[in-house]
Amino acid sequence: MINKKVHISKIHYITIEDKELLDSIAKRGVAIAVQVNALEDGYECIDGNKRLTACAILAQQNDKYAMVPVMILNDYSKAGSAFWGNTQNKH
Repeated sequence: MINKKVHISKIHYITIEDKELLDSIAKRGVAIAVQVNALEDGYECIDGNKRLTACAILAQQNDKYAMVPVMILNDYSKAGSAFWGNTQNKH
């Protein structure tokens, strides 16, 4: 799992509008990272379609909302040997 910020244009998502969430993100930003899977041509939203929709609407007025925090669920490139259980620590 990797956490980083990604431009919203790179994420495939379903548009679902939520006025309350839009107002909340406008005031506080995105508090919980959107869960995505990495694809060859970008990312696929697993959880966070409403957050992405709100960010897309807000990004039309302010580009700072175009960069969205994501949690990439299917990227294990940073996983070391401890990830697979090959570790000396048994506690």
